[in-house]
Amino acid sequence: MAATRAPSGVPAGAVRAVVFARSETTGLEKPPRRLSPDERRVRGKAARAEVPRESHATWSPPADRPDPVALLAGQGKSRVADLVPVRYGRMMETPFTYYRGAALPMASDLAHTPSTGLIVQACGDAHLSNFGVFGSAERKLVFDVNDFDETLPAPWEWDVKRLAASLEVAARESSFSDKERKKILLATAARYRMAMRQFAGMGDLDVWYAMVDVDDLRTQFGGLLKQGQRTALDKGVAKARTRDSMQELRKLTRIENGRPQIAPDPPVIVPLRDLLGEEHKSLDIESLLRDLIAEYRRTLQPDRRVLLEQFDFTDMARKVVGVGSVGTRCWIVLMLGRDDEDPLFLQIKEAEESVLCAYAGTSTYTNEGERVVNGQRLMQATSDIFLGWQRNPVGLDDGRSHDFYVRQLRDWKLSLDIGTMIPRGMRLYGELCGFTLARAHARSGDEIAIASYLGNSVAFDNAIAEFAVAYADQNARDFQAFTGAIASGRLDAERGV
Repeated sequence: MAATRAPSGVPAGAVRAVVFARSETTGLEKPPRRLSPDERRVRGKAARAEVPRESHATWSPPADRPDPVALLAGQGKSRVADLVPVRYGRMMETPFTYYRGAALPMASDLAHTPSTGLIVQACGDAHLSNFGVFGSAERKLVFDVNDFDETLPAPWEWDVKRLAASLEVAARESSFSDKERKKILLATAARYRMAMRQFAGMGDLDVWYAMVDVDDLRTQFGGLLKQGQRTALDKGVAKARTRDSMQELRKLTRIENGRPQIAPDPPVIVPLRDLLGEEHKSLDIESLLRDLIAEYRRTLQPDRRVLLEQFDFTDMARKVVGVGSVGTRCWIVLMLGRDDEDPLFLQIKEAEESVLCAYAGTSTYTNEGERVVNGQRLMQATSDIFLGWQRNPVGLDDGRSHDFYVRQLRDWKLSLDIGTMIPRGMRLYGELCGFTLARAHARSGDEIAIASYLGNSVAFDNAIAEFAVAYADQNARDFQAFTGAIASGRLDAERGV
């Protein structure tokens, strides 16, 4: 990581105290409140002199670059063994599905790219499918980053590069022309840059309260969409409002002994009762799970604890989710409130060490679930009211301790279908993701210094576009190596699950 030099006219000792002072809570640099906005702008320009914006265009794999297949295989050792082949099977579908699962190899690569040394709460996996729509506590639909398994304080550039490269990979799969792809990349980087400059001119509270409301988004972008696109957006928004625990109750359960129980659909959904071996038959599993839920409840705000206490544990199952997350321990829990028609589905997802950890430093949190939750709260404008964490002292499958974070299984969630986007639609979507990522970074980083670094010119935009093309080429080579490892028997893959 490049060092940050003392800006001209600012005492070097004062800058060093600001730049390297870390929050005991988050591990982030403390906001440089001892510097004026003008001094923070100077800080950004000093970083520009140290790390020219054009330098971000470069991607050249180092001679000692780690084997991406070996990195992925090593990552799989801590996961549920019988699900790792499912993960590989999902990753081998296309170069983009591989990219989604290959956050660790890219984190290793990004550590060898130029960095300004300006740290934010980074997503760590900011590809375009990790943005989406969900319901806020105020029952509004908002658009935001929605995956935080890898979140950690890290250079802001890493998130921008992962987002841009994901757009290039996805656009290639859709057979967009070189010209169309370049427009998408330039628009995305420009929107991030301009949004960061916008946030740099706002007060801290205004930055914190900023969000992308879907109704406002429809008004703002509706005129840029064709009639068919507007219709598809409206249908998607309407569908999102139906995606809640009641829908999941109808979809995921069946009545057994007069009560709803989670229906098996192996290997994607396997009820806990079907997973338990003979050595666990004598355990009072329901009592154990109630104790774990009580531990999780303590991580919620007091008013939300009261709400959760109105629901009783009913059933639990292992559920395979995503692409990169497959193999981590993920559970769904059915809880019932006033009656059998008042459900709450929670998702309990294992939180492992962030893929950024080896390259950006270890987390200040001793519980990886707490790392995910607090990173999410820092980056999102509004978060799930049931977002919390817990530690399972004894894993049911391996007897080891595991960290988890908890959220609602579905709460008006909607992910846009990337594969059906036309070039204009992907360009608008890229701009939306760029804006949203800038807002997330501005909440925790020095938005004034970053904006000053980015400047008014298109130098950074062009550099990011060039990097995205070069890294998409790298991704294609890695995908070939990955599928070759499967063909040779080095990795086992199970497709169609």
